[in-house]
Amino acid sequence: MKRRTVFFLLLAAAMYSCNQNQAITKEEVINVIKKFDDGWENKNLNAVDSVLAPAYVYFTQSGGTFSRDSVVATAGENSYHLQNMSRTEFVVTLYGNTAIVSTRWKGKGTYRGTPFDEDQRCSIMLIKKNHKVEILSEHCTPIKTNSIFH
Repeated sequence: MKRRTVFFLLLAAAMYSCNQNQAITKEEVINVIKKFDDGWENKNLNAVDSVLAPAYVYFTQSGGTFSRDSVVATAGENSYHLQNMSRTEFVVTLYGNTAIVSTRWKGKGTYRGTPFDEDQRCSIMLIKKNHKVEILSEHCTPIKTNSIFH
């Protein structure tokens, strides 16, 4: 009986230790988002690709979705050009190996010949799996000066 108790205590301690190693930190989260933004700004597809989870999805402003492959491809398109961009107002909520981040993203440029000048509130979900932090999803909504509901 003592062996069984010791075994279960050791197993519980090992599981606890493994879970603690998977806890995501605010620093990791911000570093991954900055690498993602830097990849977009410098048309570095490898950087963008390296921080997106295999199941990544972008929820568009028009209510659709944009796949991981489409996001990576767009980041490198010659028809996508950023004149300037910034991300501010980071609010990071951590929960074990998961983080939800609220940010404000401003960007000005052109996409397929159409100019854009955006000011958006973005919600980014990140996970830490096998000691790697990746972006799982993102959704950005334009910030409007005339508030309807909130």
